[in-house]
Amino acid sequence: MAQFTRIEVAQKMKETGLVPLYYNQDIELCKNVVKACYDGGARLFEFTARGDFAHEVFAELVKYSIKEMPEMILGVGSVTDAAAASLYLQLGANFIVTPVFREDIAIVCNRRKVLWSPGCGSLTEIAKAEEMGCEIIKLFPGDVYGPQFVKGVLAPQPWTSIMPTGGVSPTEESLKQWFDAGVVCVGMGSKLISEKIISEKNFSALTSDTQKALSIIKSVRK
Repeated sequence: MAQFTRIEVAQKMKETGLVPLYYNQDIELCKNVVKACYDGGARLFEFTARGDFAHEVFAELVKYSIKEMPEMILGVGSVTDAAAASLYLQLGANFIVTPVFREDIAIVCNRRKVLWSPGCGSLTEIAKAEEMGCEIIKLFPGDVYGPQFVKGVLAPQPWTSIMPTGGVSPTEESLKQWFDAGVVCVGMGSKLISEKIISEKNFSALTSDTQKALSIIKSVRK
């Protein structure tokens, strides 16, 4: 069962502006990655469930998070159907992120008042998702659409909250472009949690990089 309400999750997304995302079948590696991001100030994390038995890894990650990182809001990404969403909700997911817009997932999450963020790529999809109760839209893949697309959406729909994933880098140039365009939050995977950091297991560097990214986000929002 979720530890945080969908309103709390949405507020924290808007407050911090960052959702790191990562997947690995190695539970100990995942624990270290999430803890490093937490120590760097991140308070949300998307576990991108893309492998066999990913739910088993996530189940252990939730238990570890509740014990060691009580403020961390763990969610699950790459969810493609209602059955998978239900499974992860039972394991304690605080939010569900999908690569596409699916009404069956919306229904499952809304029934339990859990935030869900669908991947959308058109104004029509975005409007439909909001009609189904979506608080924060995932713009995916972000590098295909870019900041100009965000500006285009917000012109007729200033109430829309957008989180691009893909195409976002932890640099001032990249983050300023996105937040100037009007996004409320960004999702970052390999640009933040790099292969180099993982191969070297340099978790202190990940903590530092997370701190820097959050600091940049805070500064470009002013």
